[in-house]
Amino acid sequence: MSKPSLRIVQTESSCGWGNQEARILIESLGMQSRGHSVELVCCAESVIATRAREYGIPVTTLPIRRRNFQGLASARLWLSKRDFDIVHTHSSSDSWLMTLACKALIKRPRIVRTRHVGAPAKCKATSKWIYTKGADFVVTTSHTIRNSLTSSYGLNQSCSTAIPTGIDLNHFKPDDQIHAREFLGFPVERKLIGFLSDSQGQADPEFLCEAIASLNRDDFDLLILGSGMDRAAIEKCVSSFELKARTYLLESPDNIVPYLNAMNFAVLPACRKEGEQQLFRQIMSCGVPIISTLDDQSEPILADGKTGRLVFQEDTGNLANVISELLDDANQCKRLGANARQTACEQFSLKTMLDHIEEIYQQLTFSKRAAA
Repeated sequence: MSKPSLRIVQTESSCGWGNQEARILIESLGMQSRGHSVELVCCAESVIATRAREYGIPVTTLPIRRRNFQGLASARLWLSKRDFDIVHTHSSSDSWLMTLACKALIKRPRIVRTRHVGAPAKCKATSKWIYTKGADFVVTTSHTIRNSLTSSYGLNQSCSTAIPTGIDLNHFKPDDQIHAREFLGFPVERKLIGFLSDSQGQADPEFLCEAIASLNRDDFDLLILGSGMDRAAIEKCVSSFELKARTYLLESPDNIVPYLNAMNFAVLPACRKEGEQQLFRQIMSCGVPIISTLDDQSEPILADGKTGRLVFQEDTGNLANVISELLDDANQCKRLGANARQTACEQFSLKTMLDHIEEIYQQLTFSKRAAA
C-alpha cells in the first residue's frame, strides 16, 4: 500500500548559504522524489531562493527575515489561502512567524521545527514555548543538540529526535588512492595526512603541526584543506615548525572527494558544529580513517579503534604516537577505513535521513486527520 502524498512547506529566514540551507534543499528534493508536494518560503534576497528555483522547487518570498508584525501578517495571509499538511521551519525568525501564523488558523498544518546549530539553548520562557508548545515535533541534526534542548527546556522525548544530515554515498565513496593522487598531482610514493576545517574555517592546525614536527621521519606530506581559513596564520604556523617544504595548503575545492581519497588518513578536531559533523561523515563515507580528539561536548561519531582513533586534547605526544602508528600500519588503516564506510552506509545515507523525516511527516499527518 503506497503512502499518501503530503503537502509540505519548508521555511527559512536566513539569507546566507551553508550546511543548513543545503540540507533544506536536499530534504525538499528528496520529498519531491517520493511524490510529495514541496514549496519553499524564504526571503527575496536569500541565496536559497535562487538555488531552489534552479532545482525546480516552487518558491514564495515573504518578509520573514525579522520577527515583526509585517512578517507575521504576510505569513498568516499566505497560509490562510493554502492547505498544507506540514510546515517545517528551520531558523529563529521563520519558526516564530510561521508557528504563530499557524496557531491562528482554524484548520492548521502540523509544525516541525529543526534546530541545526549547536549553540547553547537560551534559557527564556519564550524560547521554551517554541520548542515545547509551538512545534508538534522537534528535529535536531545531532544527539548533542537534542540533549541540550532537553536539558534547557524539558523537551518531550517522544516528540523529538536527532536526524544527522544524510550523505550522498554514490558521490562520497572510496576510490583508488594512487589514481586520486595522480589525478591531483600528488606524489604517489609518499604518504599523505589530511587536515580539514569546516566552512567556518575555525580549526587550528598548530596541534597537528607540533605533533608532526616531533616525529623523526620524512616519508609523508601534509595536506591542509579549508574554506575561510586565516591563510597567513596557518602559513606562519607551518613555517614555525619547519613543515613548509612538505605541506600543501589549499582552499576547499568544489569536489573534495578526490582529495579525501588521496589521503592515508585525516586528522580533525572534535566536532561540535553541524558543519564539522558533516565533514566527519563525508570522510568516513570515503573510507578514510580519522584521528580526532576526545571531547565530552562533541558528537560521538567515531568509535576508537573501530572506525577511527581518538587522542587526548592538547597531548601532542599522544597524537604523534598514533600518527606514527597509522603511517606504519597499512592494515590498520584499511580496517578502520572499511569500518568507517560501513558505518556511513548504515547510519549516514540520504535514504536514512529521508526515511526518518518522511515517517515523522506521515505520523503527524495521520494524527491530524484522525483528530479531525
